[in-house]
Amino acid sequence: MLKKSILLTALASATVSFSASAATNVTWWHAMGGQLGETVNKMAAGYNASQNQCKIDPIYKGSYEELLTAGIAAFRAKQAPNIIQVYDAGSATIINAKGALIPVADLFAESGVEFDKNDYLPGVRNFYADSQGKMIGMPFNSSAAILYYNKAALEKAGVQPPKTWEAFEAIAEKLKQAGYTALSQSHSPWILFESFHSRNNLPLADLNNGFDGPASKLNYHNPEMKMQLSKFKEWKDKGYYGYYGEGWGDNQTPFEKGEVAMWLGSSGSFGGIKSQADFEFGTTYLPYWDSITKGQEYHTFIGGAALFAFAGKAQEQNACTTDFFKFLSLPQTQADWHKETGYVPITTAAYEKVKAEGYYQQEPAAETGILQLNLPSGEWTKGYRLGFYPQIREVIRSEVTKVFTGATTVDQALSVIEKDGNQLLSRFAQTVK
Repeated sequence: MLKKSILLTALASATVSFSASAATNVTWWHAMGGQLGETVNKMAAGYNASQNQCKIDPIYKGSYEELLTAGIAAFRAKQAPNIIQVYDAGSATIINAKGALIPVADLFAESGVEFDKNDYLPGVRNFYADSQGKMIGMPFNSSAAILYYNKAALEKAGVQPPKTWEAFEAIAEKLKQAGYTALSQSHSPWILFESFHSRNNLPLADLNNGFDGPASKLNYHNPEMKMQLSKFKEWKDKGYYGYYGEGWGDNQTPFEKGEVAMWLGSSGSFGGIKSQADFEFGTTYLPYWDSITKGQEYHTFIGGAALFAFAGKAQEQNACTTDFFKFLSLPQTQADWHKETGYVPITTAAYEKVKAEGYYQQEPAAETGILQLNLPSGEWTKGYRLGFYPQIREVIRSEVTKVFTGATTVDQALSVIEKDGNQLLSRFAQTVK
């Protein structure tokens, strides 16, 4: 807990003062339901108990998509909350809404609180920064796409978890002969498309993946993407790869039941897998294609979401928002969040704290996402900022399903994804002119 609120520092140069008897209320809209929502409420309660000048009020607003829609509508109606959680695919929408936000770096400067972006893991901070590296959003629930594997299944087949996709292809038949579907994955847009491009250091769209301005052209119909998707279709036809539907759980559940030997999912799923699987599992990095990278490894884009501060709020509210963001970044706060949820700690200090406590000796699988996000950066690994990308993801999801059910070819699917995706990018660009 905070022993001395950094809010006192924030107010040192402020022209307003707080009443000792009334805390300043700050509203926080989020999309964390279920057990994650309970953890969020506990985190907010811990902050509120640590000082008496500010009160964070967390409010669940539904799914990521529902939350973003509600947030934009509230901003237009001049009824926006102080803080909104926005997921990776929606970041371009909120960042390009003119006058909507105070960049987190400016928020700290306005409150007179020291802020160093280098405190945050590189793979985390860059996704929500501008093209010059200035942080706009405060990373919150950050994750990486990683590979989970059933240790007994791999041992039965006499194989090791694959580092590359070439290595996967070499062991898939052995896993099949041992009675398993070798692989499934959840969230095709994030894992098969976005993470594929970052893991192999490939451009995803024009204008620096959208960081230098509203992008107008996707780079999904490229030879490397065609090769990857064709391989997955080939593996499905051979019985190596199981595609159980578009839903996340549709593809995670067969792994938890021990039917699938390996599953591609989120590092943030660690806690859920641990509670559901009755077998010992391990984790490793998302495989890459040696034929593309020639042995060089790169970190992946993060998944999850960040917190953004809406503009137009009173100075004392901004000071409280700053104080809360500082609290969220504390090593103890991040360590607790990481252990309870499986999301990665966002700062180096938090990671080092958890490691020093010996947590990863007990739970080595929990460290994989952090280690992957700390792999070398490449020209195209920072992230992406693409307008109407939630809608583009739905196009990808639909076309991938058609590929795996035999309703379309890989070439046709990628053509539709680029055509429809480029139209959505162009529509978005018109809205931000």
